[in-house]
Amino acid sequence: MNRIGLAIAALAGMSLLAGPAVAKDKVTGQQKLEKLLEGRTAGKPKDCISRFDQNDMQMIDDTALVYGRGKTIWVNVPANPENLDSSDIMVTHPWGSQLCRLDRVNMIDQTGHFYAGPVFLGKFVPYTRD
Repeated sequence: MNRIGLAIAALAGMSLLAGPAVAKDKVTGQQKLEKLLEGRTAGKPKDCISRFDQNDMQMIDDTALVYGRGKTIWVNVPANPENLDSSDIMVTHPWGSQLCRLDRVNMIDQTGHFYAGPVFLGKFVPYTRD
């Protein structure tokens, strides 16, 4: 066998020893939301929630905003969830003491502080633990 043939055989043998590459499955935003809602029942959607309910907010990339903790949490799936990115800063401009459907939230890139796009809020759905 010539040198090139030996090199190819050696590389082939090494790849067989290494075994197949196993890709880690990335958890989607929808899967994260489903996990968060396990054991909870959806209630009647509301157009607005108190701004006090915003204290414990969680952004689920490309999926939803979740407000509150404990017995009841509020889930908001915006009109354009693809703009939700937890690496961005969320800037809200509420018109009053409540956060409401159709309110616009601006997303700002943390690194360059440039405008990353708007998010238009949907209805707020309460999920209560059984």
